[in-house]
Amino acid sequence: MHARVRPARTLAAVLLAAALALTGCSSGANDSGGSSDADDKAAAVSDGRGAQGAEAAGGAATDHKAAPVPDTPYIIRTASLTVQVKEVPKALEQARTVAEAAGGYVGRESTSRDSEGRERTRLVLRVPAGSYDEVLADLEGAGRLLERSAQAEDVTEQVVDVESRIRTQRASVARIRELMDQATRLSDVVELEGELSTRQADLEALLARQASLKDRTSLATITLSLTETPVKPAAEDDDPGFGDAVSGGWDAFLTTLRWIALVLGAVLPFLAALALLALLWVRVVRPRLPRRSERPPAMTTLGPLPAARPVPGPQRQGDED
Repeated sequence: MHARVRPARTLAAVLLAAALALTGCSSGANDSGGSSDADDKAAAVSDGRGAQGAEAAGGAATDHKAAPVPDTPYIIRTASLTVQVKEVPKALEQARTVAEAAGGYVGRESTSRDSEGRERTRLVLRVPAGSYDEVLADLEGAGRLLERSAQAEDVTEQVVDVESRIRTQRASVARIRELMDQATRLSDVVELEGELSTRQADLEALLARQASLKDRTSLATITLSLTETPVKPAAEDDDPGFGDAVSGGWDAFLTTLRWIALVLGAVLPFLAALALLALLWVRVVRPRLPRRSERPPAMTTLGPLPAARPVPGPQRQGDED
């Protein structure tokens, strides 16, 4: 429509400018030139308004087109499972095999251990929507199911709306490009380029949303948590037997020997130092010390004191005879 409007407007502007030029040629070259410039500007403005009106009309007509309703609904399926297994690595490998056999893949994976040493793995599986129920059943049978939640969201209206907006936006971008090809003034070109950039950005955002919806509806998301079975402690016997006593005594004996060895090892350096000091005292220091002189017997003016005689003990009967 805009292609028809522009030649008509241009032709009318040219005819009007020619008529004014012929009518006002006697008033001077300057007046006729100024009237011609003004008429050109008016024609350009009217042409621009006509193009914008045609583009707006075309956009409105496109927006009012009803989008076709798809035969198959678009559904986003998500599920979350918590399964208790005997060995987490073995169950993890089995889950990977099930997902890959169905045509899916493992999106994310994380492994951790709790305070009791039990391993726990969490992984996100993306599987085709057609194999969703089958894969879910296989994963549930890997061990003891502790928790399960599933959700299905119908996004058919969103998919149809995005597709309609994309068609409209593409037509709008094509119209702006045609106007840029026909524009002759620099200001018009600059304005159209800004409008084109804005509409292309909107188109790219719509395309990204369409890709996200397609990915989420074509591939179901399953979050699987695998945890190991806790180990049960062995039953303890309350009444100890002879073997328990022997084992306990032997452990106590070994523990005592170990502590004695530790004490000796700790004291041995000090004993060696003391022995070395004693050897130095006996061999080196003591022989060099001055010896003490013997005391003479006590003396008086009359001479030395008599030594005490031993007291005779009791005599036996046979000795007296």
